Amino acid sequence: MVKRVGVIGGGQLAWMMGSAAQKLGIELVVQTPHADDPAVAIAHHTVLAAIADAQATAELAKHCDVITFENEFVDLDALSKLAAQGVPFYPQLETLAPLLDKYHQRQYLQDIGLPVPKFAAIAKDSSDPPSPPFSRGELVESPLFQGGFRGISSKFPIVLKARRHGYDGQGTWIIRNEGELHAKLQQLQGRSLLVEEFVPFEKELAIMVARSQTGEIVTYPVVETQQVDQVCRRVFVTEFDASVAQQAEAIAHTLMEKLQVVGIFGIELFLTPEGKVLVNEIAPRTHNSGHFTLDACETSQFEQQLRAVCGLPLGNPSMRCKAAVMVNLLGYESSENSYLNQRQKLAQLPNTFVHWYGKTQSRPGRKLGHVTTLLKDSGDDGRAIAQTIEAIWYPSS
Repeated sequence: MVKRVGVIGGGQLAWMMGSAAQKLGIELVVQTPHADDPAVAIAHHTVLAAIADAQATAELAKHCDVITFENEFVDLDALSKLAAQGVPFYPQLETLAPLLDKYHQRQYLQDIGLPVPKFAAIAKDSSDPPSPPFSRGELVESPLFQGGFRGISSKFPIVLKARRHGYDGQGTWIIRNEGELHAKLQQLQGRSLLVEEFVPFEKELAIMVARSQTGEIVTYPVVETQQVDQVCRRVFVTEFDASVAQQAEAIAHTLMEKLQVVGIFGIELFLTPEGKVLVNEIAPRTHNSGHFTLDACETSQFEQQLRAVCGLPLGNPSMRCKAAVMVNLLGYESSENSYLNQRQKLAQLPNTFVHWYGKTQSRPGRKLGHVTTLLKDSGDDGRAIAQTIEAIWYPSS
């Protein structure tokens, strides 16, 4: 039986595994670069090192039975050497391989028949796999841009993404005209980039899905996510049209079965005005869009991750309430502040749970905590509740 789980990463996602680990009788060991990272406070043991430091991960392996991930900023080649020596990783390294580079992720999703926006690569050098090639910042013919670089002005806006290490809006740019594209490509010269069509979506959605070592799969309710400056600000958990939910669940099942994943994934989606669901991105771990599960579901996404990687049966993902709203508490200034007054006011709201990550420094856009409010009826006005929460948290303009 698994007694200790190693976690590569010590941020809030690892920190939120703490209560689930205690419930399951599991000790957590984390690898993280800073002694004040959130998960250090709940870890049985900490290896202080960079996330991609494979030598540190070898040390981590000495203190645990299995290793899982809080983020995907890892060196798969280096970790593969540890796996070959018998160190167990879940999700398995081979399931992460097609997902960590966003261009490769797009190719993989397309290859297994999942709906994605049109896309192409901007290769930083000729060794980058071209399909179709964009070499050294010069756009050439592609299915997305008929007529090549000179003909794309009619295709704006477009989306430009860093192929690796992008999160919370970092590494994603909406490009509105040819001048912006020239400037951004010059600024990002030497980086591998993905370019894709801008999807005029009706809503952004997400779904959490877990798969066990025995092949059991469970999905959580489909949610609507709302981004501000490309950072998730709000998540609304309510009933969706059956067709939308079925499309999202089918995508989740297909992905987990094709990859034979052990663990939990977050899948970000677009809902088009025609009612079609497209895959935006895959997060091979617990995800911000699933934080509501801590308070609103029988089994949280964090407990589900631990159950999957430890070889336990998956838990019941059912809702404990009719609907829910989750609002991220994002930094809006550069300061050191515990924001105790605001947190106390938020905690006084009915059926509301405040989760504070214990970060010592605030900066604009940084996720400092989140608030979840449980609703008694799916018809309750979740947007009004989100506005109330944000009115308490953000200073008036």
